[in-house]
Amino acid sequence: MPGRVILDTDTGVDDALAILLAMRSPELRVEAITGVCGNTPLENCVRNIYLTLSVLDAHETPVVAQGEVRPLVRELAFAGDIHGDDGLGGVTRLVDADGRRAYPDPDQRPSTVHAVDLITDLAGRYPGELILIAVGPLTNVARAVMKDPDRMRGLREIIIMGGAFETGGNVSPVAEFNIHADPHAAQIVCDAGIPLVFVPLDVTRQAFLDAGTIDRFAAAAGTGEAGARAAFVRDCTSSYVAFHRQKRGVNGCFLHDPLAVAVAVREELVTTVPARVDVETAGDLTTGMTVSDLRSDRWGDPNARVCTAVDVQAFTRLFEERVLA
Repeated sequence: MPGRVILDTDTGVDDALAILLAMRSPELRVEAITGVCGNTPLENCVRNIYLTLSVLDAHETPVVAQGEVRPLVRELAFAGDIHGDDGLGGVTRLVDADGRRAYPDPDQRPSTVHAVDLITDLAGRYPGELILIAVGPLTNVARAVMKDPDRMRGLREIIIMGGAFETGGNVSPVAEFNIHADPHAAQIVCDAGIPLVFVPLDVTRQAFLDAGTIDRFAAAAGTGEAGARAAFVRDCTSSYVAFHRQKRGVNGCFLHDPLAVAVAVREELVTTVPARVDVETAGDLTTGMTVSDLRSDRWGDPNARVCTAVDVQAFTRLFEERVLA
């Protein structure tokens, strides 16, 4: 029986790829996709969820719900320089030969239930069974913990794409974007008593999709869903790849968020170590830093497992087979 999951996302480019991987993985049943501010404003985030789902021939689509529009304490900051003003690398502005939008706004509207309420409701409905995969800032998750900590402790686990432990950050020398965007929320989640799995930059920077691979699959794809998926990946990653080429010196892009989904699909893809993880919320230079010592447990009882290694070839093969082929 497929494992029940919620995907909590701030739908930028790699978030969209994570949605595709989750929806294309028979091991998972996506009960809901919840939007949160982060890479892009919440309105864009929800539209991007539906736009991504529109390239799939899905017989059944998950509930989509809107969540928090700003962090708990910090000022709101987006990542338009990486993900584009629309959050999807500018695909909403692409037009075909007849001048029609290649990816028009979907007609669907999100649930009237707030994402925080939906998360707590589902956690209560499936105690010990539900996995929450958080690939954006943890604002929705923290609000759900604050609202109903007992139900949230019934989650099987929370898989968090976030943090940087033995590598540098991507928004500061020590901080990763999702944690930095709402560090106070991240600390609330760390203190919640819920099993946590961190999928940090240490491993996601090894999860790399080559630009040539994207073009090869897009060129070989025929019509139907497979063609639509490959074309969508090519179109939404075009400027994302250009950013990585210019700023990171690589010809492709990192699959940060899809790796978090892959951990829910096949945990054997990664190696984890138990650790006590806390988040810096007050430092002038270190805000958003995930503080831990992965070498020992002498700094406190573990509250999480941290991914320290990944089978890159196996993950890449999984992503290509499920999303690009």
